[in-house]
Amino acid sequence: VKEMMREFCSNGGAIFFSTHVLEVAEKIVDRIGIIRKGELIFVGTINELKEKYNASEGSLEELFLELTK
Repeated sequence: VKEMMREFCSNGGAIFFSTHVLEVAEKIVDRIGIIRKGELIFVGTINELKEKYNASEGSLEELFLELTK
């Protein structure tokens, strides 16, 4: 399924993918949105997220947990 999603997006499509499994999201998405208490607190790429919060190391899950404390 992940390969089909990637191929669809490579051909100009877009998929809205909602998950709590951040390890999977980190591997397959181009852009992310993070919601805390009903408020969208970040939209962008994982690299943009790491730059914004000075977190060159660490996984998406670690960043998410830090931002949603």
